Amino acid sequence: MKIFTINLLWILAFTIIGGCEKNKKDVDSSADSQGHTMPTEFTIKANARVLKELPFHDQQDFENATKGLIASDPALRIRNAQGEIIWDQTEYSFMKEKVPNSANPSLWRQARLNNIHGLFKVTDGIYQLRGYDLANMTIIEGETGWIIVDPLTAEETAKSAIAFARKHLGDKPIVAIIFTHSHIDHFGGVQGLVNEENVRIIAPHGFMDEATSENIIAGVAMARRSGFMYGKDLARTERGHIGTGLGKGPAIGTFGIRQPTEIIDHTPQQMTIDGVKFIFQNAPGSEAPAELTFYLPELKAFCGAEVVSRTMHNLYTLRGTKIRDAVKWSSYIQDIIDRFGGAETYFGSHHWPLWGNEAINDFLTKQRDVYKYIHDQTVRLFNEGFTPSEIAEMITLPESLSKSFSIRGYYGTLKHNAKAVYQGYLGWYDGNPANLNPLPPTEAGVRYVKLMGGAELVISKAQAAFDQGEYRWVAELLNHLVFAEPNNDKAKALLARAYDQMGYQAESAPWRDVYLSGAYELRHGAPEKGLEISLLKKILEQTSLTQFFNSLSVRLNGPKAEGVDLTVKIEFTDLKKGFELWIENAVLHHREAQPETQADATIQITHPLFVKMIVGQVGVKDTLFSDDLSVEGSKFDLVRFFSLFSQPSGTFNIVVP
Repeated sequence: MKIFTINLLWILAFTIIGGCEKNKKDVDSSADSQGHTMPTEFTIKANARVLKELPFHDQQDFENATKGLIASDPALRIRNAQGEIIWDQTEYSFMKEKVPNSANPSLWRQARLNNIHGLFKVTDGIYQLRGYDLANMTIIEGETGWIIVDPLTAEETAKSAIAFARKHLGDKPIVAIIFTHSHIDHFGGVQGLVNEENVRIIAPHGFMDEATSENIIAGVAMARRSGFMYGKDLARTERGHIGTGLGKGPAIGTFGIRQPTEIIDHTPQQMTIDGVKFIFQNAPGSEAPAELTFYLPELKAFCGAEVVSRTMHNLYTLRGTKIRDAVKWSSYIQDIIDRFGGAETYFGSHHWPLWGNEAINDFLTKQRDVYKYIHDQTVRLFNEGFTPSEIAEMITLPESLSKSFSIRGYYGTLKHNAKAVYQGYLGWYDGNPANLNPLPPTEAGVRYVKLMGGAELVISKAQAAFDQGEYRWVAELLNHLVFAEPNNDKAKALLARAYDQMGYQAESAPWRDVYLSGAYELRHGAPEKGLEISLLKKILEQTSLTQFFNSLSVRLNGPKAEGVDLTVKIEFTDLKKGFELWIENAVLHHREAQPETQADATIQITHPLFVKMIVGQVGVKDTLFSDDLSVEGSKFDLVRFFSLFSQPSGTFNIVVP
């Protein structure tokens, strides 16, 4: 039965924890504590050029990011029930005005802006807590209490934020909560704020399904990759993680969710919440599969959720996700301009607000046009025969867009968004027969290294390229060698140095974290530990049973299941619901239990015990001797059935085979 704890994982991309092996190797006497080397003269010059290309003299964003500050707690540390620190504002105290040579100045600027922490008054009746988590928590004053927008990622950060607000604004009850969209940093902390059943919960159509299923199928791989994207194992230093582009980073605490009491399913949808008039826009398939924005007409204030942010966003994200529709996204922003273009105040789920109708409409217009431009120019170029890699090198934004800090590639990037548009229309294949069925990386690496004259010659050529600042070429050369010879320490050390420099030059925070995480794992190895699934217990309690069984089906080991014909029923005694699972043609199927179906084994279990098994809070002994579980039929067939499923640990290699 322990197989449940492994095979029915509900995994969110932010939740991977644990550390890498600490087998440090001194590759450079000037390296930092994690082995990251000094920026080279080529990196220093590349970053210096950025200072000349963008209008760094413009300080309006810093004025906006500090405007309305009521109070701040720069020494903020938030702990979980076990006393472990899950949010530490002091980690980023090293971020001063002077840009280090190991950071792209544009990204450093964004990271400093995201470092501004505290409780802010946005406008009369609207407050924001920023720097308590990856996202913002917004407080809207109603007639009798507070309406909370986006209660952060974790219970612990949400509790800390609301306590700080009450300290400075007074102790008011929470009467409603708005989930703007289905990503965990915008709902996961809800149970740190309210437990009462009479609190109104407003969310976009499809919220529960999307919030609990986003990563259930691809969750193991997505969580592992997110560790790279968010710099999980990187030190918070000038040569390490400095932010995500959206904020500083996600808090890994206790996650929860609440069923919505009211759904936003059309545009415009008007609603009065505790005396405050709202006009909602339903924007599914924009930045999230389920998302809303809203306008407060009496305050002339617009909440853009994450449909618009102070960065170019992702049409494709490095942790892995379905491609987002650039045209649809752009059209939602046009709809915002048409409906709410009279706004005098803008605030969002990330970053800082804007004030003034002219500034807001300029911001919205550029957000609209960057996605449409990327879409249109990518399609134009692939219709002229160019491939994704070629388009990514060719496409540039017009100066009217490229000089705007609010659409620079701090989170999403021009190159990857162009590739996403290509993939959305034409898929991964670029039309070249050589790429139709290429050799896998290890086999290709062995042959390339042999063709190039062996490992020492490859390293020599790579070193020469490194000395010329050709880091992308170094990475391509040495990636072949490392996959051919994963124990070649000289190759790994030089490749790690190249990744250091590529990270230091990156304007995108995820690119920086991916490069530096790659360098870190080349030096220290892959993680020894995957994720702590018990953090998700409260979300799992709200996840549909169908989604669990979908997750189980993708873990069936097809070759082992060949020729197997087994049926197992699972009856949830407290829910009065049953499912039957059967294997046919090495495929697992499931459906609601049919009375006439003869099962090889039947499990009768309560839903709470089922969830505890999933998160590993009870083991085999607990379940077998529990009054909440019984087994009918062949225990041998039951054991055989569950032995057919793989047990992914989420610690697979990325930078080596």
